[in-house]
Amino acid sequence: MTLNATLFAQLIVFFILAWFTMKFVWPPMMKAIDERAKKIADGLAAAERGKQALAEANRTVEQELAKTRSEAQQRLADVEKRAHQIIEEAKQQAEAERKRILAQAEAEAAQEAQRAREALRDQLATLVVQGAEQILKKEINAQAHADLLNQLKAEL
Repeated sequence: MTLNATLFAQLIVFFILAWFTMKFVWPPMMKAIDERAKKIADGLAAAERGKQALAEANRTVEQELAKTRSEAQQRLADVEKRAHQIIEEAKQQAEAERKRILAQAEAEAAQEAQRAREALRDQLATLVVQGAEQILKKEINAQAHADLLNQLKAEL
């Protein structure tokens, strides 16, 4: 075989191989490449959507955090206000209790003073009677003068 025949045979085998590749191998490879390119494009689009969703979620989280902080500050202010109210109520109750105790003590002191006056009147009446008895050097009937002593107590 000559060089031309070998070259011609190689050329025919090459064209048959090229035709076979174009007919049976190339379409599935192109289909696989197209599917892969589509998957990559879908993945990139999904990644972009995920990135946007993440950014939106971050914005939502920041809004919720700001809202929560605001609510926490409001609650803290409410708690402080309530604490001041409780303190004021406690002061008012303490003042009322102080006044009540003071009034009770004054009433008890007045009663005690009244009892002391009564006791002093009794002692004074007894001393007056004893003094009068000594002055008169005679016995004074205590029963007869009981009315006189009661009258003296009332006047004192």
